[in-house]
Amino acid sequence: MQADEDARFMLLAIALGRRGLGRVWPNPAVGCVIVRPGRPGQAPVIVGRGWTQPGGRPHAETQALAQAGSAARGATAYVSLEPCAHHGHTPPCAAALTQAGVARVVSALRDPDPRVDGGGHAMLRAAGIAVDIGVQAQAAADANAGFLCRVRLGRPFVTLKLALTLDGRIATASGESRWITGPQARRAVHMMRARHDGVMVGAGTARIDDPDLRVRNLGVSHSPVRIVTDSRLGLALDSRLGRSLDLAPVWLMHGPSAPAHKIRAWTAIGARPLACQQDGMGRLDMTPALQQLGGAGLTRVLCEGGGGLGASLMQAGLVDDLVVFSAGRLFGGDGMAALASIGMTTLGPGQFTLVESRPCGDDLMHRWRRTDPAWLP
Repeated sequence: MQADEDARFMLLAIALGRRGLGRVWPNPAVGCVIVRPGRPGQAPVIVGRGWTQPGGRPHAETQALAQAGSAARGATAYVSLEPCAHHGHTPPCAAALTQAGVARVVSALRDPDPRVDGGGHAMLRAAGIAVDIGVQAQAAADANAGFLCRVRLGRPFVTLKLALTLDGRIATASGESRWITGPQARRAVHMMRARHDGVMVGAGTARIDDPDLRVRNLGVSHSPVRIVTDSRLGLALDSRLGRSLDLAPVWLMHGPSAPAHKIRAWTAIGARPLACQQDGMGRLDMTPALQQLGGAGLTRVLCEGGGGLGASLMQAGLVDDLVVFSAGRLFGGDGMAALASIGMTTLGPGQFTLVESRPCGDDLMHRWRRTDPAWLP
């Protein structure tokens, strides 16, 4: 049936688009599959595949059309997001599909970007191309949650990662935390880093753990922007982050009282200081801070701690996904809690819904999605 065929090819387009996650910001990670009808009694034939390339271009449709060549004429193009309709660094993909002579375009989602927002579909229809919208829309929205969040809310999609004991602790009473989880879980975290535009930690975690925050041991050549929320810019210039600026960017989100000489020093070695507002308690106000990250182009940010930063994000309602790795350990009540105080005094409705749970070596990984995501249409 046509509906089953459409769903199958769209899921392939979405899967292809996911290959660009963490590499294409501020653009969406789009996939495209071009399919010709099979001969009588035979299955349809894929003649072109593509996904958004690193840096955001070429776009998925351009890649798939180049592979298909003349076979695109009369074919159906499955695209995980509405083809663009505006002239940017490249001509509109809707125009490229028209010029290639495709007969039908199936897209999963309308692009909320004001430069597109239905214009791509309108351009295709005006050229006489059949357009169907909404096939596997939920799967496509999940794949491009970061782009949708940035366009609709002005901030990146935030994933909070926690590595916990069974009693919800992130360190012993003495502060020891390496390693709560096993090697498979740590490898999974590196895979998460590779699929995010930025990885963020608080000042305490940056000073105590002296993390590197790059992607390692996966055979990939890129790492996300490394972000530290540090009101006073107390992180040492000779920290691992400071010493590795030639390997991946470092952005430092600081308050208005950060010493000018520290701002100049970090800037001189290649870091990017970002001045942020503070709340009534002297902490960085994470809502406008994330708006800054969105304005800088980031669509997906992975927060790896610590407890104060995680609590600030939770209090402000800024956590979209919660990924928890639970290890078979117990530290007791004197261990360090996963989050600092968030002032919750009543139970209320559930904030997150379980969307995935699976073993990860000797640990358990479970992913939770905000129950009422504001970035959905």
